[in-house]
Amino acid sequence: MIRAALMAGGDYSPPRGDFDIYIGIDRGALKLLEEGWQLDWAVGDFDSISDAEFETIKHSGATLYSSSAEKDDTDTELALKHLFAQYPQAEATLFGVFGGRMDHLLSNVFLPSDPELAPFMSQIHLADETNYISYLPQGKHTFQAQSEMTYLAFMTDDEAVLTILGAKYDLTAANYFKKKIYSSNESIGQPITVVIPSGYVVVIESKD
Repeated sequence: MIRAALMAGGDYSPPRGDFDIYIGIDRGALKLLEEGWQLDWAVGDFDSISDAEFETIKHSGATLYSSSAEKDDTDTELALKHLFAQYPQAEATLFGVFGGRMDHLLSNVFLPSDPELAPFMSQIHLADETNYISYLPQGKHTFQAQSEMTYLAFMTDDEAVLTILGAKYDLTAANYFKKKIYSSNESIGQPITVVIPSGYVVVIESKD
C-alpha cells in the first residue's frame, strides 16, 4: 500500500509519519522544497506563485501535473484524483489544508462530496499539529481514537440520524438531538462505534 503525503498551500504543517510519495499542491510544492522535504509530484494551476518560483518547481525533478486555472476541480481534488488513478489503494494524508481562504478550507473538509473521491473517502485524512480529520461512509464503523488527541467531533453531510457508541457522550435514539456537528466529545480509551444510515461522517479529532 502506498502512503502519500500531500502538501497544500494553507498554513504550513510539517508532514508527520512515514510516506512513500510526497505531493505538492500548487504553492505547497514550493513549501516542501523550501522546508527540505522530498517532492515527487507537483500538481495544480500554480496561480499562487511567481514565474521564478514555478521554474524552481519545474527544475526540482518532480513529476509535474499542470492544469488550467479554469477548471471544475480544486487543486487538492485534482491531486487526489491523480493519486487514486495511479494508486487506487493509496492512503492519502493532506497537510497545509487549514487556514487561508475559507472556501478552500470548506472544500477540503468536504472532499468526499466529490463523486469521484467518494469511493476513496476512508483513505483520505487531513492533519496538522492539533487536528486530524477522517471520513466514514454509510454503514456501521468501529475505530480507536488517537491517544494524543483530546476531543472528538462528528459531522454528517446530510440529515442522517447519527449514532455514537463508546465515547464519553453517546448519541442514541434514547437521547437523540439534531445538530450539524456534535462537538466536544471525548474518547474514554475504548473502541468507538458510529452508525450512519446515509451519506458520510466527518470525524474530527483535536487538541488545544
